[in-house]
Amino acid sequence: MTLSNRIGVIVDSFGIGVREGLKKAKDVGADGVQIYAVSGEMDPAALSVSARRELKDYIASLGLEISALCGDLGGHGFQDRTANADKVEKSKRILDLALDLGTNIVTTHIGIVPEDEQSEVFHSMQSACEELGQYAKSLNAYFAIETGPERAAHLKHFLDSLSTNGVSVNFDPANMVMVTGDDPVQGVHLLKDYIVHTHVKDGIRFREVDPREVYGALGFEPMDHGKIAQMVSSSEIFKEVPLGEGKVPFEAYFAALQEIGYQGYLTIEREVGSQPEIDIRKAVEFIRRYK
Repeated sequence: MTLSNRIGVIVDSFGIGVREGLKKAKDVGADGVQIYAVSGEMDPAALSVSARRELKDYIASLGLEISALCGDLGGHGFQDRTANADKVEKSKRILDLALDLGTNIVTTHIGIVPEDEQSEVFHSMQSACEELGQYAKSLNAYFAIETGPERAAHLKHFLDSLSTNGVSVNFDPANMVMVTGDDPVQGVHLLKDYIVHTHVKDGIRFREVDPREVYGALGFEPMDHGKIAQMVSSSEIFKEVPLGEGKVPFEAYFAALQEIGYQGYLTIEREVGSQPEIDIRKAVEFIRRYK
């Protein structure tokens, strides 16, 4: 197996700001970068036309490109109908920024898709994603849902209910291994028509868990990122680990991506650990073994 996919890095994983993170991404050997674009210096409202042009030129000067922006607005995704108008509008502005910076992909979490298709939460999510999907499709772009909160078959069923593929998939195999216990290789084949971006991450699951305990859900409990971090660091439920040290079957996973003809980025995400740069360098080297 010989991978031809470009390697990306999430700039924010370095924890040193956007500009320094971009330099570090180049230094570790990445071809491209993903950047959070929700608040602070990357908030679309904070970036003028000239600032966007300057940032795009700076990224190009480093020999990099943007694989995607991250537009995760937190909370419970699009489960709460009363919050969706503002979230949909903000998501559209993040996609506009992405296009200005040279990528047509914004990754996000939409909340856990309920099993009950007659529920108000399901319809709230479906309505929001339909609007986002139509907007993205009109721009030849994508909002890409990250895998993990629900099993791949259920996510595919939800996506199939939408009128376009403007809402597609950011495939994260570690989330599936750690949270739902889903098989990422089978997941690739199930979601093959929707995968437009991927994360490269590894993890171990120690016990079964209700995904709502991890991601939160409307009417279940507030999403608490501190609690999630505590669960991860204490290894009570699952643990994110450096590539090759967990349960993601990377050889079979990469082979599956090849089989479906995926040509997009393999973007390294490191959400925990005290030495992210070292882990990310090792991750780049790990992926290159398959190239």
